[in-house]
Amino acid sequence: MSGTVFALAVKRDLDHAWSIPAGLMALAATAQPSLSAYFRDLDPGTPAWQDEALCAQADPELWFPEKGGSVREAKKVCRRCPVRAECLEYALEHDERFGLWGGLSERERRNLKRRLADAA
Repeated sequence: MSGTVFALAVKRDLDHAWSIPAGLMALAATAQPSLSAYFRDLDPGTPAWQDEALCAQADPELWFPEKGGSVREAKKVCRRCPVRAECLEYALEHDERFGLWGGLSERERRNLKRRLADAA
């Protein structure tokens, strides 16, 4: 897959600016244990970009809701995340099938992969 095609597809899918409610920002700023630190303890190969991910300081259930649950609040956090593109790239490369990654749901990632394959 061409880096340019990937970059254009990611930009098109991620180019939406949403505001984050103050309560959610407060949640992200609380001193909860870092998810990335937890996973790094389990797997020292965990990517370093996860340390900068806004989701690392929020409730993981936002990104992995029950079937039919909303990911709206998680998407709002993702849209402000400085490592959103790295997160999405990781999810696509590792075929992550569950949860919200890089601001995209499972279905949205499948559609993006299909469009990227068609463009190649």
